[in-house]
Amino acid sequence: MLDPLYYAVSTLMRLWHQLFAAALGPASGAAWALSVVFLVLTVRALMIRLFLAQVRSGRAMAAIAPQLAALRERHRGDPARLLAETRALQARHGVSTGGALLPALLQAPVFLALLHVLTSFNRPGLGFGQNTAIANYAFGPAEVRSFLQARLFGSPLSAYLSMPQDLLDSFGAPVERLDVVLVAVPVLLLSALATHLTSRAALRRQPPTGPMATAFRAMPWVLPLGVLAGGLLLPFPVAIGLYWLTSNAWTLVQQHLAHRGLDRATPPPAPRAPVAPPRPGAKPVRRGPGR
Repeated sequence: MLDPLYYAVSTLMRLWHQLFAAALGPASGAAWALSVVFLVLTVRALMIRLFLAQVRSGRAMAAIAPQLAALRERHRGDPARLLAETRALQARHGVSTGGALLPALLQAPVFLALLHVLTSFNRPGLGFGQNTAIANYAFGPAEVRSFLQARLFGSPLSAYLSMPQDLLDSFGAPVERLDVVLVAVPVLLLSALATHLTSRAALRRQPPTGPMATAFRAMPWVLPLGVLAGGLLLPFPVAIGLYWLTSNAWTLVQQHLAHRGLDRATPPPAPRAPVAPPRPGAKPVRRGPGR
């Protein structure tokens, strides 16, 4: 059912690899690493408009946070009325709850497709570089072998931290676990750091409110731990760590640039005219919010 997605991801990665292999060689670890990096950059560039819509929606949500708090206080005993009023308020200010999740939902299938394609290269029982089944999708046998032979600072791109030693020995040239550790661990740490910084920046821009506020404030620490746990415990190849690092670094930079651009484009609020003090003995005039 997901074969079209697997073909699309593997075809895009193959095209980038062919471009870099012309200069660096087909079995170059740098060529394969760059093909993963530019796969991420291509996908994220296609999603820039969705991201900008997400940022605008988030800024609008932050602007109406006091009104949402007032609604929760006013309708605390009427959940149905609170939901209706909240949706109406969000609609008036252009807030889209679904749009905030859409970029992440679109990235998840790409990540899973890349993971599926890469792990299909060295499935146990098929032999390293010998798998010519449909699981390789856009890649031919020669490209599969070149990927499995590629090394990034001594580590195979298809190796992972928890890979059994007999599989590490199957790469042909000897592969020490330390070689994998020295590449995979720094990539995971940098990816976790980028995730932490991105989450903290998001919380500074839009402080969480409501019953889930405590959980959201924990995200800058929970999400990086998830990245580290996935890389340490699950069979995620070094190439997947590069995917994480590139995607998280892109998000961090894109978030900063988008907010800075919107800050410049948003005119500052007009200063309020000073109110003259009342004459001695005169009664102060109360001004309503619209006066």
